[in-house]
Amino acid sequence: MGLNSAVETIITVQGTASDWFDAERATVALQVAHDGPRREPVVEATTTVGAQVTGALRELEDGAVTRWSSDRLSVSSSRPWNNDGKQLAPVYRAALSATARFQDFDALAAFVERFATVEGVQVLGITWDLTEERRLAVTTDIQTRAVQDATVKATTYARAAGLSTVSAVAIADPGMLGDGSGGQPGYASPAPRGAAKAMMAMDAGAPTLEFSPDRIEVAASVDVRFRAS
Repeated sequence: MGLNSAVETIITVQGTASDWFDAERATVALQVAHDGPRREPVVEATTTVGAQVTGALRELEDGAVTRWSSDRLSVSSSRPWNNDGKQLAPVYRAALSATARFQDFDALAAFVERFATVEGVQVLGITWDLTEERRLAVTTDIQTRAVQDATVKATTYARAAGLSTVSAVAIADPGMLGDGSGGQPGYASPAPRGAAKAMMAMDAGAPTLEFSPDRIEVAASVDVRFRAS
């Protein structure tokens, strides 16, 4: 009996795969906040602007906006100190935040342009994404390609060792085979969340916003253990 028949050879590799896709959804987060020495004007200003924001989103829902939400108005007060160590009169602050998921990027640009210059409104950021259905479909494909990548690697190692066939005996997320391999499978974006590219363009003499959506990277890693013979 030959040596290869008597000794079982185990090969463990990590397969990877990734691809890039155009963003299909964009989620904008913004905050409406005002502060001042009197509670009533601060609350009134924030309530008024907040109603304008939520009203605009209601007009866009079931069309440009697939879903949106806003939190309740919060009011707080603080007494700051001056440079001489003297505590000053109370300062009141009223705030609320809202998020909206857009499928129409032109409508997103118009919404941001409308409210970005309103006093008390701060656009916190825009995050780009795929639809849930699209993300699930492409992730399944990328994970399949990661397993195929692992098979190619294992086959290369086996042939280099004088073996001809490999058979998978264990497949797991990175690190779950107990051999210390790392990495994270699944879904990732190449740009930090909250990042958005925008530029100013001139339209009939008036500045408008044009957004350049981030491309989305979907990546997968998988650990596979093979028996080679």
